[in-house]
Amino acid sequence: MAHRLSQKTKKTVLGIGGMVLLAGLNAPAALDFAEEQYYAYKIAQPEYRAKYGSWSRVDIPKRYRTNAIHAALLHTGKVLIVAGSGNEQKKFNAGSFDTVLWDPKNNTFKKIPTPADFFCSGHAQLPDGRLLVAGGTARYELLGGEVKRAGGGMRVKNENPVKAVHLRKGTRFRSPGGLEYVSQFDVTVPKAQQRAARAPRGATQRRPAQVTAGEARVFVEAAEKGARSVADAGSQYAVVGLKGRDAKNTYGLSERITLDKEDFQGIRAAYEFDPRAERYVPVEPMKKARWYPTLVGLEDGRVLAASGLDELGVIDPGDNEIYDPRTKKWSFGPKRYFPTYPALFLTKGGTLFYPASNAGYGPADQGREPGLWDLRTNTFRKVPGLRDPQQTETSSSLLLPPAQDQKVMILGGGGVGESKKSTPRTAVVDLKKDNPVFQDGPELPQGTRYLNSVIMPDDTVFTTNGSADYRGRSASNIFKAQFYDPKGNAFREAAAPTVGRNYHSEALLLPDGRVATFGSDPLFDDQQNTKLGHFEQRMEVFTPPALHRNGKDRPVLDDGPQELDGRRRATFRTDHPERVVKARLMRPSAVTHTTDVEQRSIELGLTKDAHSVTVDVPSDPTLVPPGWYMLFVTDAQGTPSEARWIQVR
Repeated sequence: MAHRLSQKTKKTVLGIGGMVLLAGLNAPAALDFAEEQYYAYKIAQPEYRAKYGSWSRVDIPKRYRTNAIHAALLHTGKVLIVAGSGNEQKKFNAGSFDTVLWDPKNNTFKKIPTPADFFCSGHAQLPDGRLLVAGGTARYELLGGEVKRAGGGMRVKNENPVKAVHLRKGTRFRSPGGLEYVSQFDVTVPKAQQRAARAPRGATQRRPAQVTAGEARVFVEAAEKGARSVADAGSQYAVVGLKGRDAKNTYGLSERITLDKEDFQGIRAAYEFDPRAERYVPVEPMKKARWYPTLVGLEDGRVLAASGLDELGVIDPGDNEIYDPRTKKWSFGPKRYFPTYPALFLTKGGTLFYPASNAGYGPADQGREPGLWDLRTNTFRKVPGLRDPQQTETSSSLLLPPAQDQKVMILGGGGVGESKKSTPRTAVVDLKKDNPVFQDGPELPQGTRYLNSVIMPDDTVFTTNGSADYRGRSASNIFKAQFYDPKGNAFREAAAPTVGRNYHSEALLLPDGRVATFGSDPLFDDQQNTKLGHFEQRMEVFTPPALHRNGKDRPVLDDGPQELDGRRRATFRTDHPERVVKARLMRPSAVTHTTDVEQRSIELGLTKDAHSVTVDVPSDPTLVPPGWYMLFVTDAQGTPSEARWIQVR
């Protein structure tokens, strides 16, 4: 969109006074000062906005500016922006955890007390409109050269069949040689399991009961610095302070304790955020600690938690678990390994589709192939045909609209870890086919990581931002946006964002039909990678072209219910039913690390009379999982109404 201008044109543009909008504009770097003025003038024109849309900054009072790591739209119309410690070690050390509630309609903000470090947690919408938030950060990473005290896992055993043992953070474990290791977290070790042993036939004496020790793991650090405290796995350690039978029954068995790099470590904490009371409500913690987990809602309202780094910083081997919102408890589910933040989409029939999108941790040769996962049989059917299969990390993916088509798209991505590779590849798979295979879609303008993709009410997909390199290295942020048309399988240009966004950025659809964008966490702020990056706290909102063309005369849904009737219908009064041509039920987003498995758009049946429209909602819960949805109607030009909220049970 950069245009080279003649000197005459430049002089003319410099003379256009009040028509130029320059405040804070970050136009493409190739533009010089005169071109920037012309560019700002051009994108402010009504005809430009009617074709490409426009961007505007959100005015955020200083005390509410935060590092947006997670963003979720609530059925109150407000957006929950969760930072936790926000990738800032100082805030983590101080126990300073942040959540901000933003009301986009009134542009008001509210600080929410945050009970745990939800930095890099998972989240999912629940049937009653609450948001489940689980996992987060127990400890920040230490690079190899930063590790001064040997650290690693300690398996704590309890052979007492009568009671569990609770050991506080700071408990010391002593080796036979006198070396001590200090636990970094509280740990509760369950009681031992006692089972009567069977006596052989004809035996006159009963065999003693068999005891299986209870076990829990905890991360420990050496009390003294240096290599002397490096220990191999299997050594046994006494628990300092225990005496008598307690000392005999409770002991530690070391895993590898080294001076190697120590990864982030997860927590087990789980909370429901109540949109009405606007507070976090504690529920039973997960059975396993998780950092970078995906939470995905199932057809019965339960939520699956998959992957993540555990309390030792080790990637979960596949011990997935399921949360039941009725009991507020967790249970283990089917076992399957995925890299962290895997994109898992609920499809018709209840299977989950994994397009291979993920956000990082995990080896390059495990869990990277796309496929359909049947939770009931715990079988995984691989889906072939994906080009650039080694570049699915930090890719974007979504269930294309309408959800009835059962097509999933993957966009962009990069190599594993801190790879410089990125791909412009997009691909689409039709899951209705007996043997689904990925087919190449149109290419992005360039190789792109951290792209955010948002389903729109008119069945297009709005994609924005990203970078060409890992965490925007070498100032590689991409100042581009585009619409994807699933029916035409093509992109069309949209107005360019003015704020660059890469890692730790989010985008989501608002109830008024606009798109809000948040966050970005670059490593560096310059092309030479010498100036350390800073977290992007500005927010920007995109207004689609249709709202510029017809926003003052958009379709309107007036009075109507917030629940479906017995026939799964809802009727809304409107003065102009003849203008309504489509109706869509859209699930609100819960997005982080370009992963948004919540958003979906369902095509609705539509009937009209002289003063109302009636929508019919499909009854298949694998297509329409229970929860709150935005109901949009659109006219023939794709102009959306403002959403009405409706609960599907």
